[in-house]
Amino acid sequence: MTTLSIHDLEPQLAANRRFWCGWAGDRPDTDLTLYRTDVDHVLFNGVLRVCDQPLDQAVEKAKKHLAGTRWSWWVSADSDEGTADGLAARGGELISDMPVMAIDVTTVRDARMPEGLTIRPAAGDSEVHDYVYAYAGPLGLEGDLDLVVDRELRFSYPDVIRLAGIVDGETVGTCTVSLGTGDVGALYCIATDPAYRRRGIATALTREALRIIRESGRRVATLQASSEGEPVYRNIGFETVTRYRLFTFSE
Repeated sequence: MTTLSIHDLEPQLAANRRFWCGWAGDRPDTDLTLYRTDVDHVLFNGVLRVCDQPLDQAVEKAKKHLAGTRWSWWVSADSDEGTADGLAARGGELISDMPVMAIDVTTVRDARMPEGLTIRPAAGDSEVHDYVYAYAGPLGLEGDLDLVVDRELRFSYPDVIRLAGIVDGETVGTCTVSLGTGDVGALYCIATDPAYRRRGIATALTREALRIIRESGRRVATLQASSEGEPVYRNIGFETVTRYRLFTFSE
């Protein structure tokens, strides 16, 4: 594998495209990267980039492909220059400005396990079911959660590891590690049951994910941070390397 810097953006953005397309079975490498899972959440359907394509045409295609879903259009350094302003001019509403954070995993110490916490991969239908239901509330997922479970179980790539934080036999924290085929490991679905927060569970799950990425031979880990999660990741050593601006359109 190539030795990367945390400031090499394209492999990180490519890892994000691959992860979200993995939910829907779509291709992550197209000039207009679309994905549709039909899960009722703006992050689970959308556009991940547009390159070398007239924006009017791209917006028309996206609206047609994603009609009937809640969806978002991700804009970062892998999209054509001026995309964000162009979407705003065409009625797109900015709904989120997320930091993309990265870390050199060789600099991170292993997790210190909070008392009573066990971390293990969620494997099998029942454990994946519990995993989804654990992150659904903290991540704002509503509606048909069994559809989310089904999408998890049918995920396109076998290189996703779902780390479940277990306390007293119950899944109370989650962290998904996507290893992909490149040089970057990506983290998603980092969540903790509100009743178990401020115990270091999210930190322990994140550090365990970084250990797995390091042992896979990769050097860089990446994630997109919520406002609640950003201080946690910064304390571990993550740095902001770019941002995603997310837009949505009214029907």
